[in-house]
Amino acid sequence: MIKAVIFDLDGTLLDRDRSLEAFIDEQHSRLADHLQHIPKDQFAKRFIELDAKGYVWKDRVYQQLIEEFEIKGTDWETLLEDYVTNFHAHCIPFPNLISMLENLAEKSIRLGIITNGRGQFQLDNILALGIKDYFEEILISGWEGVSKPDPAIFQKALARLDVSSDEAVYVGDHPQNDIQAAQAIGMKAIWKKDPDWNCMDADGEIDDLNEIGRLVGQFKTQELKAQLQSKKLYDKK
Repeated sequence: MIKAVIFDLDGTLLDRDRSLEAFIDEQHSRLADHLQHIPKDQFAKRFIELDAKGYVWKDRVYQQLIEEFEIKGTDWETLLEDYVTNFHAHCIPFPNLISMLENLAEKSIRLGIITNGRGQFQLDNILALGIKDYFEEILISGWEGVSKPDPAIFQKALARLDVSSDEAVYVGDHPQNDIQAAQAIGMKAIWKKDPDWNCMDADGEIDDLNEIGRLVGQFKTQELKAQLQSKKLYDKK
């Protein structure tokens, strides 16, 4: 029986693409003394390219931007600190985030998060979304010392939620780090569709977060049918 749903953060609960665009726009305006010689759309386009959907930390991004755009009067450390300090103020959730979490909570589903990233940075983003109190356990790779797709971080989450792998569902947007990694330890996995990736092996896929409750219900029904079928076969012996 499904007892827990565990979520990825970026690209799943947090609309990171829109959040990053909002931050870049505001940073370019706020630091105009150093960045005004760069057209905003050009600065944003190159930032997003270098960021690689968050898989490149911003120290390297800002070092490259300073070199390419010949940014003067500041350094990459200052720009990075500005990012770390201010990104959370631009966090944008995907639609129906709160209603989805409340729906699962009302069904007594235990909720958790597993996210890769820097500890306080990711926690600040979770707090900015106003969702921290919905989750019994939040595992951030920077604090756990292990990151997805390592099975150890998934096993930690299951242990802390006191559920087995076949009692839990993982929801994420990355085919390898989320879907395949969760399935590898026996969890069901729901893919939050992302146009930049293909994922053919998920147990379910969604466009909208509100679809998660329906899929969890389907998993429970499938499990119940399998149990009944197994009992019938046993009784015939």
